[in-house]
Amino acid sequence: MRLVLCDDNRILCEALASVLQARGHRVLAIATRASEGVAAVCAQKPDACLLDVRLPDGSGIDAAQAMHKRYPDAKIVMLTCLDDLSVVTEAKKVGVVGFLRKDQKVDAIVRGVELVGAGGMAFDAATSRPQGRTMTGKNREHCPGALTPRETEVLRRIVAGQGTRQMAGEMGVTISTLRSYVKSVLTKLGVHSRLEAAAIASNGRYRSMV
Repeated sequence: MRLVLCDDNRILCEALASVLQARGHRVLAIATRASEGVAAVCAQKPDACLLDVRLPDGSGIDAAQAMHKRYPDAKIVMLTCLDDLSVVTEAKKVGVVGFLRKDQKVDAIVRGVELVGAGGMAFDAATSRPQGRTMTGKNREHCPGALTPRETEVLRRIVAGQGTRQMAGEMGVTISTLRSYVKSVLTKLGVHSRLEAAAIASNGRYRSMV
């Protein structure tokens, strides 16, 4: 599929783009603002756009509506950490065909994108909870507050997009020690990849940690 990614966390977009491209998809553009996302969709004419609900210069729902008006063939998939049924309802009204959580396994996000590409719809069951439930029990159990100061530093560096060697060098530890820190962070957050960890740390109640 030919894709445009639009999220205010560029590091997250680049990590997701790397995974998608490794699966044979093409990421034509990355945007970090709603206006940039709309412009990219109009210019690149992608098969689909992965779009955040909240962007620095406006609502992702409004951006999705603008994309459809200017390029109706684009399939819009909202990518978010919100569990608000009212937002999902509004998204469906403007023609969004998918609503996926950022903090799930990367494979699940890719499957959702591919389902949309095949003509289906991808609405994560987690996004159908009643309004106000924005944090799953699993998220609460694996709160970054349980991290040690060193693990918290590693999490911040993951969100900043640093690689293993850079983190180890700047923190003054061996690569094996750094990998142990990363493994511990992923375990405590209940995730399986750095992308998922970055998504959790960059959104909702976890934003203050980074």
